[in-house]
Amino acid sequence: MPLAIPTSLAASCRHSPARSAWLGGLPDVVEELTQQWSLELEPPFDGPEVSAAWVAPAERADGTRAVLKVSMPHMEADHEIDGLRFWDGDPTVRLLEADQALSAMLLERCEPGTWLRSVPEEEQDVVIAGLLRRMWRVPAHPHPFRPLSDAIDLWIEETLANKARWSDAGLVREGLRLFQELSRGQSDYMLLATDLHAGNVLAARRESWLVIDPKPFVGDPLYDATQHLLNCEQRMRQAPIATIDRFADLLDVDAERVRSWMFARAAAENRDDWDDWWTGLAKQLRG
Repeated sequence: MPLAIPTSLAASCRHSPARSAWLGGLPDVVEELTQQWSLELEPPFDGPEVSAAWVAPAERADGTRAVLKVSMPHMEADHEIDGLRFWDGDPTVRLLEADQALSAMLLERCEPGTWLRSVPEEEQDVVIAGLLRRMWRVPAHPHPFRPLSDAIDLWIEETLANKARWSDAGLVREGLRLFQELSRGQSDYMLLATDLHAGNVLAARRESWLVIDPKPFVGDPLYDATQHLLNCEQRMRQAPIATIDRFADLLDVDAERVRSWMFARAAAENRDDWDDWWTGLAKQLRG
């Protein structure tokens, strides 16, 4: 049978030669992993969340229910395997097997697997704050993790390359300056999830909620507050300062620095539409 490819994953690969080549070789990779780890596979997960990896429920020969994940070429996720080994199930899904060369993982299956986004956002705040505080740890040297500033530098390059689309050049440049300032100069760098939001947290039996899909970088932990907040669009449109301050309080961190990170991302993170609500958010946060 032909390998089923989720719509969002196909779209993510369409305009990149490297990702298109990866997608073309995916059927052989999945077949190799099925044999290597003695798996029976179910149809892959589909939907907007499945845009950077091929992910399918699996069962091992001993009856263990798991999830097979094969990630497409993606700079931000290069050290997901290392991160899952580091956190070792606390509070992430456990890594059962890994093939670094194939960017493949066999993961603990979350059951019932309900998305955290199914609960009200203020409850999400409490859960995600608790998960982040558990994830923030200083990795011992030597470690494989890259500094957050590497990702920030790449985003800055992408934004500068898109200069013709900017709707407010002064706002964008202010955000770029703050990106540089915030991503450097601290000594208490911790391992970050960087992409923790309610779509990357699932209900499970081992714990009430487990983190999936971390994208580990070493950097300022307050950056990690931003991804969840940017997924709370209605509250961030209506009451951005109060929403940020409440979440910072749950995290027991400096709300002003979280607001600075939020401004930098909203003002200067690259996107196709520079007249979107993020730009409006940046203007509110700048005052």
